[in-house]
Amino acid sequence: MQYHLNGFKPGNYQVPDEARKPYPNPPVVDLPAEVDVLIIGTGPAGLTMARQLSEFSDIKTCIVDMAPGPLLFGRADGISCRTMEIMEAFNSSEMVVKETYQLKQNTFWEPDAANPQNIKLTHKIPDARAGLSEFTHGIVNQARLHELLVDGMERSITHLSPHYSRELVEMNIDDSLTQDLDAYPITATFKRTDEAGAGKTETVKARYVVGCDGARSKVRKSMDIPLQGDSANKAWGVMDILLNTDFPDIRVKSFIQSKDHGAVMTIPREGGYLCRFYVELDLLGKDKRAADVKLTEKDIIAKAQKIFTPYTLDVKEVAWWSIYEVGQRIAERFDNRPVDSSEDVIPRGFVAGDACHTHSPKGGWGLNTSLPDTFNLGWKLASVLQGKSHPKLLSTYGTERRKVAQQLIDADRELSKLVATRPTAGDESEQAKVDTAKIEAFMKRQSGFVAGTSIEYFPSYICTGQENQHLAPGYHIGQRFHSAEATRVADGRSQHLGHLVKADGRWRIFLFGDKQNPTDSSSAAYQLIDFLANDATSPVNRYTPEGADIDSVIDTYAIFQQQNLSMHDLHDYLWPAKGKYGLRDYEKVFHAEEGNDIYDLRGIDRTSGCMVIVRPDQHIANILPLTAHQELSEFFDFFMLEQK
Repeated sequence: MQYHLNGFKPGNYQVPDEARKPYPNPPVVDLPAEVDVLIIGTGPAGLTMARQLSEFSDIKTCIVDMAPGPLLFGRADGISCRTMEIMEAFNSSEMVVKETYQLKQNTFWEPDAANPQNIKLTHKIPDARAGLSEFTHGIVNQARLHELLVDGMERSITHLSPHYSRELVEMNIDDSLTQDLDAYPITATFKRTDEAGAGKTETVKARYVVGCDGARSKVRKSMDIPLQGDSANKAWGVMDILLNTDFPDIRVKSFIQSKDHGAVMTIPREGGYLCRFYVELDLLGKDKRAADVKLTEKDIIAKAQKIFTPYTLDVKEVAWWSIYEVGQRIAERFDNRPVDSSEDVIPRGFVAGDACHTHSPKGGWGLNTSLPDTFNLGWKLASVLQGKSHPKLLSTYGTERRKVAQQLIDADRELSKLVATRPTAGDESEQAKVDTAKIEAFMKRQSGFVAGTSIEYFPSYICTGQENQHLAPGYHIGQRFHSAEATRVADGRSQHLGHLVKADGRWRIFLFGDKQNPTDSSSAAYQLIDFLANDATSPVNRYTPEGADIDSVIDTYAIFQQQNLSMHDLHDYLWPAKGKYGLRDYEKVFHAEEGNDIYDLRGIDRTSGCMVIVRPDQHIANILPLTAHQELSEFFDFFMLEQK
């Protein structure tokens, strides 16, 4: 898709440029007096949390922001493979794939040894993230991603919409009420920032609060959570521009280092014409912030033009620009509990996204780390609020996501140092090649983390079973369920199994059959299925509410090696009767594809098979042998609550 030919215009890219108009700010509606979950901030973390919770009719959610309306342009642009997978869980990946600019190559430029004032191409390589997911790393306006999340909220059963033009004035958590799950210990006071509501204040009581309100988070400060880390006193300029240039790799992601003027990283944007530049600026003075640098977009352009010598940059339009400082900081903790609290202390306030980890935006990690923060927290909050899980589950959010944030901080510090390293030229040109090679090596080494596909949570009671990892080495416990295709038995359709794990709060059991035919009642696969369906200790029976569909809490899928199977010959648990009419579900059974065999792709033990338990956030919670019926029950018994 091509757009922005005659100037940058925000909005829905499905509408032609000439017809696209900015959205009017939505009307201001009174805030509710009491809610289950109060979300403050409509960035990627806040909207992802709201998008998840909007699917639950029995959870009252409110999301608030001080802006007058939705984001229109600027900020983050990179959409990682993992973020694409999460958007698929929201049934929105098709539009993101269609509209993004897919990054396929990287180029590296450095001073020309023969003429050091000029830059020259050293090499071009494929993007290191290729093949890590069925999705490709892409580039699209962050505002467009926000729009897709908001659209999904509004179309949900709750028709949830953000409340804009509200500034948080004060927030308190009553510690005497935090261990009472029915209480509303959070009190938040907002003042209206719109002209019609000037001077008006509103108060909201909440059972839980999630602060997604950025690096200067008032929610974080109200919970006395310090940010730890420092600034590198380095300023960078960032701009989205429409330009004409003779630089040959303007539509390829490029790392460019000059001899005397610093570095530039360029990223081609969606639409075929727009491009983002990250431009290295001068050092900041001690105790100075980027906001103190009195530079304009013209200064950023002038600096870029020097770095690009001998190539020309004729900038026609600057769609958005900003100046920021490089700094890496992480919150001491991610919830309101004191440090070293036991998991029995129930957290009621959380921080996510930039409210708990700040860094430079060059790696595209801000959005792509913030969004999974609340994708992790959202299902846990929903499960506790609905009485499905013990509230101790909420304490795992900080443990899991703070590890990821620390990895982000460490990687960002290394990348910032590498990109800002100025290579030498002339007699010392070999050193310059080493510097460029270090950037390339870093990107290759960090490709899984940048893509989000290798993020792995610490072992815990919801990431366990490491002793059985050998049964399916391609499904790493703690990492996300790596999708692959299988053929649906009922109709022969090829299906990505990872796309079955939607953001609906359900657990999934993927049963990979052994070498014995699953229609044989003596096979391990059949006996496991019969246990799930009929045994009183089965987690499916214990945790499914009476009268609910059998897959409403734990959804089971079976993948077999045998090719010639008939649905009606299989245990009827695999094609259950559901809904008010008792209609049969024929979409739960698959067989491996010839030439694209999932058993081979993920190293699944063909002799014994296994079961892979997948959490509602798509991360692998456990791997068990097919015969481990008791162990399966014990896994769920540790944190789930029996339903009546």
